[in-house]
Amino acid sequence: MNKDHQDMTLLDAARRVRENAYAPYSQFKVGAALRASSGAVFVGCNVENVAYPEGTCAEAGAIAAMIAAGETKITDIAVIADCPTPVTPCGGCRQKIAEFADGAACVTMATTAGVIQHTTVAALLPGAFDADFLPSQ
Repeated sequence: MNKDHQDMTLLDAARRVRENAYAPYSQFKVGAALRASSGAVFVGCNVENVAYPEGTCAEAGAIAAMIAAGETKITDIAVIADCPTPVTPCGGCRQKIAEFADGAACVTMATTAGVIQHTTVAALLPGAFDADFLPSQ
């Protein structure tokens, strides 16, 4: 499978799961899909609650599904929302993605209207905080 086809497969999965988002307060539905190093695809959507903004981001949901399945490595991720420009992961999700992905991992960001932008984890979160900052054991 070529890289463009892989990107579209992830984006299609993110587009589908976005429809399941629970966003009654913001009306801003987001879908995310990631590919683990095994090739398995995991999806997540944002989930709000009445104690807004105490919800869960789509990217965090996809990462949680990956971890629950016993995987720990993201090779690429796609995020989609209905907005004028491609949606980027929030700061917290950038850090979560960086926990499980190399800096060169592809991040595909898209709108429901079809605008697509590609970047890398390192470009989204330069100088990411990682285990190298912690004291060695």
